[in-house]
Amino acid sequence: MAITTADTTANSRTAAWDGNNHESTYIPRGPVTASLKFFDGPSDGSKPFNYPLGTEPPEGMPRRNFGDSDLLVTVKDIRGDEARYNIDDNAFTTLRAGLSPGVDFGSSDSIKEKYYPEVEATLLERFPEANRVFIFDHTSRPSGGSRPPVLRTHIDQSKAAALAKVRIMLPNEADELLKGRVRIINVWRPLNGPVQSFPLAFADSKTVKDQNLHVVEHRYVDRTGETLSLAHEDEQWYYWSGVDNDERLLIQCFDSEKGGRLAHTAFEDPRTPEGARHRESIEVRALVFG
Repeated sequence: MAITTADTTANSRTAAWDGNNHESTYIPRGPVTASLKFFDGPSDGSKPFNYPLGTEPPEGMPRRNFGDSDLLVTVKDIRGDEARYNIDDNAFTTLRAGLSPGVDFGSSDSIKEKYYPEVEATLLERFPEANRVFIFDHTSRPSGGSRPPVLRTHIDQSKAAALAKVRIMLPNEADELLKGRVRIINVWRPLNGPVQSFPLAFADSKTVKDQNLHVVEHRYVDRTGETLSLAHEDEQWYYWSGVDNDERLLIQCFDSEKGGRLAHTAFEDPRTPEGARHRESIEVRALVFG
């Protein structure tokens, strides 16, 4: 399967916008000032925690003990400049990788049977130095579904959670695998593109300071995971306008060798037209070894 840097030509389906009124087919492009949600820690200094949807907190316990700061930031559009960015330097990259014919994205079984192998092949081709890819889960966000876009700046795994993921998923091989380079790469794509609403913003890894990343416990019934939330301090934020179904955004959440990690969030673009499609997307998460 041939994979190339995504086409830099603006999508031909972009409709005209007169500066005052958005047509329903309008696809927002170019830089935008938008409100993003950043970490606001517990007032008592306690460890941040969250009980995810589907897990009820104990009686008297809040669902989470930290808040959000809504801040206006400039989000730059990488459309047309995709080739400037790469996983090792920025913790993200873009690809064109086909339309996935034959996959029923409404069926988890079909996704695992037909889409997972495509993602694995994509990653092995994109990372020729890798010797193994292990896909451990996916999140699908259909229109009107129970998994709305996450409107909070975050990284999907802390370092501890990433290393634990290897031991949980591959317990008999973990000691050997952890001797080499380990990355967690998320492969994100829309299902009803080009994206008009709730685009994905992401912060150049080089501009995100470690001291602004805060570990958040995610408390499930049977386990406790960890993500990272971001407190704002002059990060450089980007988005990729009008992402279409044959395009992929690769998000690096962990790299044991070079340390790159991508904070990201969905956001409400103030230019989204009335009547725009509600964004549908899928994100597949993989351990990449070597």
